[in-house]
Amino acid sequence: MSTDPAASSLRAAMPSAELIATQVQAALAEDVGSGDLTAALLPAAQQAQAQVITRVAAVLCGTSWFDAVFQQLDPVVQIQWVVGDGEAVAPGQVLCTLSGNLRVLLTGERTALNYLQTLTGTATRARRYADAVAGLPVRLLDTRKTLPGLRRQQKYAVRCGGCCNHRMGLYDAILIKENHILAAGSVAAAVGAARALGQGVQITVEVESLAELEQALAAGAERILIDNFALEDMATAVAITGGRAELEASGGVTLGRLRAIAETGVDAISIGDLTKGVEPADLSMRLVSVPA
Repeated sequence: MSTDPAASSLRAAMPSAELIATQVQAALAEDVGSGDLTAALLPAAQQAQAQVITRVAAVLCGTSWFDAVFQQLDPVVQIQWVVGDGEAVAPGQVLCTLSGNLRVLLTGERTALNYLQTLTGTATRARRYADAVAGLPVRLLDTRKTLPGLRRQQKYAVRCGGCCNHRMGLYDAILIKENHILAAGSVAAAVGAARALGQGVQITVEVESLAELEQALAAGAERILIDNFALEDMATAVAITGGRAELEASGGVTLGRLRAIAETGVDAISIGDLTKGVEPADLSMRLVSVPA
């Protein structure tokens, strides 16, 4: 087994086989329903071989979901991967070869590619962001702005691209936002209420001004999200905080502004665009052999 830290991190982020199977089962039900009417036109026993290729440079992700599609349709289908999740691929490169029943290969094609294209697109986008801050001590975080039903999958893809995960959902961390503060009456009251829950999870306070930052620090916040700050205000926030809390920048983050934001000295940057602005990778599956 590999001892590479990056490989170990990806294994830890990978959803369980049981969860992947459940996700794929739902995706197949959506696409195949009661049966593939077009595939029924083909000889039932016909065997074939196919390849998946990429037309673009990308970072591969989604192989486990791709495999699970065909595993559920017909466990006899054989898939040989040339590259694995997290690896860079070049235009025209063969990613994998499939061998099995022709009907099954064509029935599973779209569901399998939907996963592979979307997750590869997510990983590729994350890699672009990660490369933009190479050499700087900052963590790039995803958000909950994921495609509905693809939360775990996209967050895994973000890791494949070299970025990090924020909270998975509303259940595993507390993020006190402006509406929570308004409802509680003050930053201090909101922080106090969060601590009183005694959940033992990370508590982050979102602030929208340097004055609110001071309030969060006075309340003893250990993690503060500075939302939509100008670059000079971010640098000022870092100086004011002086290491007393972890600072996360968010809002208006683009690839073009990313390095400048990181250079202000913030500890982390959260980026909705990692998952919500995804362009699926241009991948295709083609039959290469249909024995007589």
